[in-house]
Amino acid sequence: MSQYAELKAQIAKLQAQADEARRQEVVNVIAEIKQKIAEFGLGAHDLGFAEAARRGRPAKKAPLPAKYQDPKSGNTWSGRGKPPKWIAGKNRDRFLIAQ
Repeated sequence: MSQYAELKAQIAKLQAQADEARRQEVVNVIAEIKQKIAEFGLGAHDLGFAEAARRGRPAKKAPLPAKYQDPKSGNTWSGRGKPPKWIAGKNRDRFLIAQ
C-alpha cells in the first residue's frame, strides 16, 4: 500500500475516533446543562433565547375610538379613511362626540 493511502486510512480512523469522542462529550455536556437548568429553574428567556419572530400577517390592531356620530342613525366614524355619506361634505364639528 502506498504511503498516501496509509495516511488517508489513518485520517479516516482518527476522524472516526474524534467523532465518537465529540459525541460522548456532547452527551455529558447536555446532561450537565440540563441538571444546572433544573437546579436554578432557568427558562429559555433567562438563557438569552428570544422567541422566534412571528411569520405571516401582523396581528389585527384594535379599532380606533369613535370621534364622530350621526345623530339620526347613531352610526359612528373614527375620522380615519373615507368619510361616510352622512358626514361627507358637511361641517364635522356638528358631529363630534363629547368626551
